[in-house]
Amino acid sequence: MNEQIRAREVRLVGPEGEQVGIVPLERALQLAADVDLDLVEVAPMARPPVCKLMDFGKFKYESALKAREARRNQQQTVIKEMKLRPKIDPHDYETKKGHVVRFLKAGDKVKVTIMFRGREQSRPELGYRLLRRLESEISELGYVEAAPKQDGRNMIMVLAPHRATKAAATAAKAGAPRERDAETTDAAEAPSAGAAVEPAGTAGE
Repeated sequence: MNEQIRAREVRLVGPEGEQVGIVPLERALQLAADVDLDLVEVAPMARPPVCKLMDFGKFKYESALKAREARRNQQQTVIKEMKLRPKIDPHDYETKKGHVVRFLKAGDKVKVTIMFRGREQSRPELGYRLLRRLESEISELGYVEAAPKQDGRNMIMVLAPHRATKAAATAAKAGAPRERDAETTDAAEAPSAGAAVEPAGTAGE
């Protein structure tokens, strides 16, 4: 940039993108000084290198804003895991299915693992049947991204939320701060006698 440029001549581009042409470096620097702008090398490997007249400070600021906005809009993919046994108790199954539903509603993918032990390894159809049951029961929220497959002693299937489910989760997260503020205000005005706490872990297998 500016005096750090070492080329004898440059292909100059004006502040509005107009082509000025090939000019000596001294001339390009003088033109930059005349309009109170920086001479920035935008294609150093070209012959001659391409330089543009610009406000470099403003350019860096706007680039940082765009990068921050891109990060904010980027959807982070999170994969949760749920482990089941092929002969899982009906109550435990419903509990763990509830966790899968909650993960999908939050916009996360879920890796469902059926763990076989001992003689269960000779009955892979039990795990396959259980995974297919789960697939059908959560079909309104998600779909099978990776079909069930055997991996050693385990059978694995990956579920992903439907686009509408993920969009709803993103919208809910965007409005979460406002909702929390409202809840805090309500709590201050009318304290409740108690509050429900979500269990920290899943039900036992």
